[in-house]
Amino acid sequence: MKVTTTKIESFINTLPENIKTVLLFGPDQGLVRERAEVLVRGMVGNLSDPFRVAEISANNLRDDPALLFDEASAISFTGERRVVRVRDVTDSISKIIIDYCEQTSGEALVIIEAGNLTPRSKIRSSYEKASDGAAIGCYSDEGKTIKEIIIETLDKENLKAAPDTISYLIENLGGDRMVSRSELNKLCLYMEGHTEIAIEDAMACVGDSAAMAIDDIAFAAASGDLEKLLRFMERALNEGATPISVLRRTSRHFERLHLVGSAIEEGATTAAAMKLLRPPVFFKQTAAFQTQVRLWSTRRLEQALGSLTQAEIHCKTTGFPPEVICNQELLRLAARAKLLARS
Repeated sequence: MKVTTTKIESFINTLPENIKTVLLFGPDQGLVRERAEVLVRGMVGNLSDPFRVAEISANNLRDDPALLFDEASAISFTGERRVVRVRDVTDSISKIIIDYCEQTSGEALVIIEAGNLTPRSKIRSSYEKASDGAAIGCYSDEGKTIKEIIIETLDKENLKAAPDTISYLIENLGGDRMVSRSELNKLCLYMEGHTEIAIEDAMACVGDSAAMAIDDIAFAAASGDLEKLLRFMERALNEGATPISVLRRTSRHFERLHLVGSAIEEGATTAAAMKLLRPPVFFKQTAAFQTQVRLWSTRRLEQALGSLTQAEIHCKTTGFPPEVICNQELLRLAARAKLLARS
């Protein structure tokens, strides 16, 4: 059976008695592990119980296909139901997994932990059709889900946060559930002895490394610093950023410059215009941001935004390497900024 998103939490917390095997799959491996542990605790209590919990790696199963059936059929020392976890599963051992799914044996709960499986995956398809098996997708935390995790974590530590602080955390926590929780726990430890988290506290303590690397790219491009731009680009791509995400984050930076620049043109002071930004500029970058506002007129910013949009379209439609298109666009913007700074 396929478990829909809205029913996943209740399903894994109160597993139906007829379910003998569960497939957990998806790009968020932190969430895969977290949900597997919820299932194990619900069945056994202790994750490391040597009599009731067995773990099998995909490599071991590949070498000995009978291992899964043997472990699933084994009886625990105490006579209670066991759990078998099969880790790092891919379609390369699909026949072994599908054979088990189609003819489950023993009373053990078998948990299959896999990476991202497409709808065409034979393993995924088999579990979605099984009457005594379940397929559960584990996707990156976004929107309301990550907000709920933030509020839940802060509430447990009796911490409060203003809406702009929550917005910053939503935007900057990574997509991996375990990484997000780790970052939030680090923030709570940082705030020990305090009751309210200011946005400066969140900015000082929490940040998705790839997102922060992209922010550095945007600042370097808008400032005309070619040397830093190339260095930051290499770092961001090494940390998993994609050319599309770099272009979009850079566009957002230019949109923020445009917001402040427009407010100043309408008569606001620089300080008042800067207060319009949510989340606010990190205090260490305030001076650089204000310099960029003076450097780029709103008309030039609009031209830059149009060019960034075209670059994203070209990445998706021309067939040229997206990395090359992205680099060329950012270098062009940086060269323009450098020229503006000299004039």
